Amino acid sequence: MAALASNHVDLTPPTGGGVLVGLSGGLDSIALLHVLAASHEIRARGLRAIHVHHGLHRDADAWTMHCQRVCDELAVPLAIVRIEVERDSGEGLEAAARKVRHAAFEAELREEEVLALAHHRDDQAETFLLRALRASGPDGLGAMRAWRRFGRGWLWRPLLGVPRSELLAYAQQHALHWIDDPSNADTDLDRNFLRHRVMPLLRERWPGAEAAFAQSATLSAETSELLAEGDALALASARTLDAHTLARDTLRALPPARRGRVLRLWIATLGLPPLPAEGVARIEAELLDARVDAEPEFAWHGATVRLWRDLLHAGRQRRPLPSDWDAAWDGATPLRLPTGDTLALQGAAGFDAPLRVHARQGGERITLPRRAHSHALKHVLQDFGVPPWVRERLPLLSNAAGAVMAAGDLVYSAEFDTWLHAHGARLAWSD
Repeated sequence: MAALASNHVDLTPPTGGGVLVGLSGGLDSIALLHVLAASHEIRARGLRAIHVHHGLHRDADAWTMHCQRVCDELAVPLAIVRIEVERDSGEGLEAAARKVRHAAFEAELREEEVLALAHHRDDQAETFLLRALRASGPDGLGAMRAWRRFGRGWLWRPLLGVPRSELLAYAQQHALHWIDDPSNADTDLDRNFLRHRVMPLLRERWPGAEAAFAQSATLSAETSELLAEGDALALASARTLDAHTLARDTLRALPPARRGRVLRLWIATLGLPPLPAEGVARIEAELLDARVDAEPEFAWHGATVRLWRDLLHAGRQRRPLPSDWDAAWDGATPLRLPTGDTLALQGAAGFDAPLRVHARQGGERITLPRRAHSHALKHVLQDFGVPPWVRERLPLLSNAAGAVMAAGDLVYSAEFDTWLHAHGARLAWSD
């Protein structure tokens, strides 16, 4: 551990949970496991390791056996997870392997446990350069964070300030044995090209190149955090009571650069697919500057942002209820609709008589509670602020005489409202 102390490495996990080390069998992860295994504090928390068997190399079984021997020598429990990597995913073999590997890590991680990965300063410098070559802003140039939330626990990279040369010296000092993955020499891969061809050339002129790039990543991460604080405040100011809607006028009052960041943050908080590169520009041009009576939409990867009544609405794209769909329902059990939605009667065993559930046909009328006359359902839904795309999916409940009892759980007739109150029941229309 002394060889790493010169970098003032903080080997105390950010939380009090146990530590799970991602162990590939290479120099970096072997050194990390060894130094953590020497810590009585971490041993007391609970230390174990995980090795992911990708099955991509002919020596993969031998690598697994090596990891097991190392863990046995250090008295560290090892979880071995075998995965299959999709070779034709379209995202490249390296990216596909990383994706399923991290999924395996997340599945293995226990509540509040800390996943420790052995990325070091050279890795950070390479990541910074790769992100810069992809025209990333401060968020991307921040590269890898030392720690962050991950699954049920945390992800921790305690060696980000340590150059690989120091890890090598540590491993040699302690006579450690590790695996050299031959794929790390394949310069057809972007990271390996940087590592073996670009970085040596840069070091000839600038010996401290890796340290400079890693420091730039740190500064970018700090900038990103400051921007994120402002983004969160701006998003809160534009949000309405419904998290899926933003006030257009508030958005338009923001500086363009901030507006784009707020839109991306909004979409992320809703769990929707990230906005594509042209997403912000399309929303700016087609929604934010649209006429008040227009209903423009930008859709991508099953998600959509629409403008309606001076509000931006974001959500998943949903199918309308088929116009010819009609079903009898007694309320005893939830009713699954063709759109995937569910109607459920809660608090009562069922209706006194079965009701019809069907799509809107147009021209329906409903008598609202405390009203003497019926009203056009279309106008009621408009007055209630129900967006057009929700109306397309809205299931109607009608009695045997054809009178509309309810429109989803949004509008009840006087008769149906009375029945629900008398039975202590409620109707729930949910995804």
